Formats: sequence, C-alpha cells, structure tokens
Amino acid sequence: MNMQSAAERADEILDGVLAEIQPDVRWVHGPTTTGNCTLTRRRTVMTVVSAQRRGSLLGVVDRFWRKKGYRMRAVNNHVDAPAMYAETKDGFVVSLIVAAKGQVHFDVNTPCVSYSEVVDSTSQATAPLDPEAKFIPRPNIHSDFWSAEAPEGGVTSGR
Repeated sequence: MNMQSAAERADEILDGVLAEIQPDVRWVHGPTTTGNCTLTRRRTVMTVVSAQRRGSLLGVVDRFWRKKGYRMRAVNNHVDAPAMYAETKDGFVVSLIVAAKGQVHFDVNTPCVSYSEVVDSTSQATAPLDPEAKFIPRPNIHSDFWSAEAPEGGVTSGR
C-alpha cells in the first residue's frame, strides 16, 4: 500500500464514522500531514456539540467502532476534553478528540506504507470554510439536537 492508497482508506474510515452520526454533524477537512512512511487525515466538526451531548456523541462513535471490529486502544473520560482511540484490523489508528470550546476532531493515522504523492480528499466537506482562512474556526453551526443544553431526553425549564 502507498500513501495515496492509505489516504483513501483513511477517508473511508472518516466517511463511515461521520455518516453514522445522526442527526448528522457538519464538518470540514483538517490538514493532511505526512511523515516518512505515514500520514494523517483529519476532519473537524463545525457543529456545536454541547457539553451535555458529548457523551451521546462518544457513545455513538464507540458503538460504531466496536461494531466495525475496531480494537479500542484508549479512552480518556475527562469531563471537558474526552477522547477515544481505536485501531482498525488493518492497522489504522482512529481518534475522536474533544478540544477547546468543545470542538470535535476526528483523525486517522495510517500504518507505515510506501512513499507516494498524496492528493486532497475527494470527500465533500459538509460545512463551509472560508478559503482564505488560516485556521479552522471554533464550531459555529447550531444543531437542535447536538447543541442542546439539556442531556438527551432531558427537559429544560421554561422559566
């Protein structure tokens, strides 16, 4: 496998997990980085995921990864910055990391493969991003479900 094939496989992994999240979240591509024999593909969620709904999101992703046969490598249950890491049967390491302001990042690190040029992902981002932006902004897309301030099934007071 070369780096381009590995990048395409990483895109499949990312596309699969993002398609599993319902209601859907909006996302943009993060930078692809390459090493001597590895690369990392990234996706950043632009949907605001409230602290009250992060557990639901992590649960959806955890169940999907286990259903796909991924081996869970680590889980960080930190209240403000939870993260999960899993490995596919073919050696790709996938992670979900909740960073500052609740921004959710998905990364896939490839196993060591032969060097090749790598083109940008052909997966269509679902959130707009200013082409002149130097950095990906904080999440800024509201979701009635994911951005809700009440836990799933919870009720908020109307007072």
